[in-house]
Amino acid sequence: MILGIKKLHQLVKEIKLVENLCDRELNSPEGAGFDLRLGEVYEIEGDGFLGVEERETPQIKLSAKHNPEAKEKDNFFIFKPGKYCLIKTMEKVNLPITLSGIIFPRTTLFRSGLALFNGIVQPGYCGELTFGLCNLGKSNIKVSFGARVVHITFHEVLGEGNQYKGQWQGGRVGTDRKEVQI
Repeated sequence: MILGIKKLHQLVKEIKLVENLCDRELNSPEGAGFDLRLGEVYEIEGDGFLGVEERETPQIKLSAKHNPEAKEKDNFFIFKPGKYCLIKTMEKVNLPITLSGIIFPRTTLFRSGLALFNGIVQPGYCGELTFGLCNLGKSNIKVSFGARVVHITFHEVLGEGNQYKGQWQGGRVGTDRKEVQI
């Protein structure tokens, strides 16, 4: 079952389900979830390893991030054709073990040629969210920091959920070295 906006606003107040929501999401949200905003962009370099027990992501480098002091005309990132980046939200989620989150791209992403690579936010996860974003089109696409780029819906976990214990807890974007999986 997808949670409605009244229940979500209640959980934002009671357990800080989502922190740092913009005024629009607090006062006039649409649908049954929240739009999340672009906060940081990372480039990926080098090799990675995805083994059965160990993993190492390619090196990541912060390319740009939201500057709350800058005007919108100076506070953006240009996604170039064919370029794959990691993006991080400005918002932080704090999921209890009774809820999971599902991420969807806002339609203006794919209408602009941008493809979102995302997954499920597991019960018990706390932190900012990181996704892959690739410009599959032929045009440069300028996206302002603070622009709404993804939509999250929250779903009740029936039965007993398990606490997320993975290495990505807290909003970490990449690994520093090879790590054993939890």
